[in-house]
This record gives sequence, structure tokens and C-alpha cells, in this order.
Amino acid sequence: MTPSAKAWLALSLPPVAWFTFEQGLSAVLHADCTRTGIGVVWGLTALGLCVFAAHSGWRLRRAPQTLVSAWMARLALAVAGIFGLAIAFQTLAILIVPACAR
Repeated sequence: MTPSAKAWLALSLPPVAWFTFEQGLSAVLHADCTRTGIGVVWGLTALGLCVFAAHSGWRLRRAPQTLVSAWMARLALAVAGIFGLAIAFQTLAILIVPACAR
């Protein structure tokens, strides 16, 4: 895989992980609110994908490549941090607020 493709993957993986976490978890918990355990596992998996993207961006930021790929790798670090924080807060909310409390 080229450094540019790796940078694009590191940049696009956190938003996709967050979107699938939010929408998938909404569908699962809306159908059966007693399955909160799957939400925590799903959140930790999505958070792991953000950590993987940040690690990839960290490795790419100093690799010999074009300036655009290096810039995208640094941007991927910021994006992974932002979306990882959003996923972490939502996972924490799953643990704090009971899903069936309506």
C-alpha cells in the first residue's frame, strides 16, 4: 500500500468507525434496550480502530513521502483524537445511563 493510501485510510477510518458505532448501536439498542453489553464492546472496538488510525498516522508523519501525505498523516492524528474522544464519551454514557430508562 502506498504512503498516500495509508494516510487516506488513517484519515477516513475514525469517522467511519464513529458513524457505524452511533448508527449501529442506535439500531441495536432501539430494538432491544437490554443489550447494553454489546454497546460497550462495540465502543471499545471503535475506539481501538481510532487508536490504530492514530498509530498509522504517527508512523506516517515522518516517513519520506510527499508533503501532502505528511500533512494528511498529521491531520489523521487530530481526527483520530477527536472521534476517539467522541466514541469514548458515548461509551461512558452507555455505562452511566441505563438504556431502558424511558
